[in-house]
Amino acid sequence: MFYKSVLCACIIIGVFACKPNPSSVSTKSATGELQAVIEIPAGTNLKYEWDTGAKKIAIDQENGKDRIIDFLPYPANYGFIPGTLLDENKGGDGDALDVFVLNASVPSGTVISIKPIAVLKIKDSGQLDSKIIAVPLNEADRVMKLDKFSDFVTEYHMVQQILQTWVLSYKGLGKTEFLGWEDEKAAEKLIEKWSE
Repeated sequence: MFYKSVLCACIIIGVFACKPNPSSVSTKSATGELQAVIEIPAGTNLKYEWDTGAKKIAIDQENGKDRIIDFLPYPANYGFIPGTLLDENKGGDGDALDVFVLNASVPSGTVISIKPIAVLKIKDSGQLDSKIIAVPLNEADRVMKLDKFSDFVTEYHMVQQILQTWVLSYKGLGKTEFLGWEDEKAAEKLIEKWSE
């Protein structure tokens, strides 16, 4: 029994020790699967961000204090698609392409293979800041029977509305401009367009 406990503990430690460093993650895995790095777990109000200089995910600071979203918690896991950059010279915001992953809450720093299903097109402070909406590639990790944009707008229309309302409201009304929704093909083209 003792040996089983020790073996189990070693496996658990090994799994967490092997968690990928987001700075070493590319847009696609070795097997060609699109990846996302989760910065902010679903259900939190703390604004975590990838710190390029420190090469780690940390709580964003505003005036020397932890940035806390003064609104409802994040409705889905939120992060970025590694290896992408919304070039400021082309109207982007200078950051990696943002992604909401619709699944159960996962810890900050989790790297997950995803399937894009939609694009929420917005402008933030006059810059393009579109959000990819995705589900886990592994169907066993999904919390909804959601596989494509048409499912999203028919079967899960209220989820679409929650995400849209949240994104347009969490910084305060009128600070973000809604440009529309697009499907999974547009999401794939957007990822390709902004891939470095």
